[in-house]
Amino acid sequence: MTEKENHEVMAPEGKVNPIDTDYQIGQDNIALQIGPFGLDIHNRVFMISGLAIVVFVFLTLAFQNQVGPLFAELRGWLTAKLDWFFLISGNIFVLVCLGLILSPLGRVRIGGTEAKPDFSYLGWFSMLFAAGMGIGLMFYGVSEPLSHFGSAMGGISVENGVRTDWAPLGAAAGDAEAARRLGMSATIYHWALHPWAIYAVLALGLAIFSFNKGLPLTVRSVFYPLLGERVWGWPGHIIDVLAVVATLFGLATSLGLGAAQASAGLNYLFGLPLGTTTEVVLVIGITAIATLSVLAGLDAGVKRLSEINMVLAALLLLFVVIVGPTLAIVTGFFANLAAYVENLPALSNPIGREDANFSQGWTAFYWAWWISWSPFVGMFIARVSRGRTVREFLVSVLLVPSAACVLWMTAFGGTAISQLVNDGYQSVAEAALPLQLFIMLDALPLAQLTSFIGIILVVVFFVTSSDSGSLVIDTISAGGKVNSPKPQRVFWCTFEGLVAIALILGGGLVALQAMAVSTGFPFTIVLLVACVSLLKGLASEPKAS
Repeated sequence: MTEKENHEVMAPEGKVNPIDTDYQIGQDNIALQIGPFGLDIHNRVFMISGLAIVVFVFLTLAFQNQVGPLFAELRGWLTAKLDWFFLISGNIFVLVCLGLILSPLGRVRIGGTEAKPDFSYLGWFSMLFAAGMGIGLMFYGVSEPLSHFGSAMGGISVENGVRTDWAPLGAAAGDAEAARRLGMSATIYHWALHPWAIYAVLALGLAIFSFNKGLPLTVRSVFYPLLGERVWGWPGHIIDVLAVVATLFGLATSLGLGAAQASAGLNYLFGLPLGTTTEVVLVIGITAIATLSVLAGLDAGVKRLSEINMVLAALLLLFVVIVGPTLAIVTGFFANLAAYVENLPALSNPIGREDANFSQGWTAFYWAWWISWSPFVGMFIARVSRGRTVREFLVSVLLVPSAACVLWMTAFGGTAISQLVNDGYQSVAEAALPLQLFIMLDALPLAQLTSFIGIILVVVFFVTSSDSGSLVIDTISAGGKVNSPKPQRVFWCTFEGLVAIALILGGGLVALQAMAVSTGFPFTIVLLVACVSLLKGLASEPKAS
């Protein structure tokens, strides 16, 4: 494929080993002009995924009372029956990344042996962090460490020979320090190496097969070494449809969490009513803002918002570290890392687990959620990572955001645990999950200001996730075209909001989690096969000196 023909992919710099194919980006697309609006869509991927989502939204809104219990049953069945599969898969992704870092393949450079990075480290890290986990950290930063700590302190409970508590591993009944270590290590397990390895595997595959191999920036391209020219037919269509649907429902889960937390914060600060109505209004308003950001593009929209949010998040984090239990946070960062390393083998063990509620209700859900996010985050990371070596890419994508997550959880979760244990501040443990961040901040100085900043962070993380996700879904559904007409980006941004609204009305948090798990399962299989294809693709690439 020549550079002129392949105008949607940036030309490599230096040596690469491109794939020779007659496929032209957009050759299966339909270009339409409806009044002033233009469309350029992959006829099968866009139609199938778009129609499936429209039908889902219609049925969920039409049968709200009936679908709630169905979603709850679906989530429970998937996490109970397939927890071992999700845990094994997560371990494989980590091992693949570590193996590539240590192997000579780590010297392959994304974009060619002479390629230079498109973004500075600061801009790159900001986009990695904001797109990858923003809303989740705000929602679970206080509540998850506190939850694991409380369940570990409560010890093991058994009814009719079945363990009924939610504590990780063997719990730590009555031992506050052991419960804190176990709770923090379980939290870090869910937010550090494993999820970022999931993102990194797909991101690296997309980057190599686009920037080095000259294929369209879409998920099917990663499978060319295994499928050959068949990747442009129905096998590839199915892969891309799965990627679109998984991404949309993974995003909808995060948007629903963000709406719940923003609603709780606004109620706490200003007395706005709680409930689905407020959450739906928030989704509509923030989706409108995200649409404007989508229209502004990657550099003007997503990058600028990501950097603004990183500054606000850093200021809020610094504030908690300074006015909270500073010494406990600083020492806790290293103690929590040590506890994580110590408990990692047991936490990642997929078989013979006695803590079924924890491994199924927490870990299996998280892995499915991260995997459903992987097409979105992976493609987004790929688009901004040209010029990095494989080793630099993997070390950065795995370790830098993981370290930031550990620090965040240590500061926010550790402060809440300290308030509960040392100060007897029961309110933080008794509050609803979306409200716990604000209750924790309420016990610190300048509570009104910091809580308001917290709401802004939730909203902007919401926007950055929605707009960057829309850009990614649009690229996939446009056959790999990265500069498709803006109306179809608006279409996907709007539908992300509609799916979130449908799930909020059709079962709330359980419905959101159910769809993340159900779309994450088939895409886990896709990712496992992608690992094989990635290794084959990297093996043929020239290495940077």
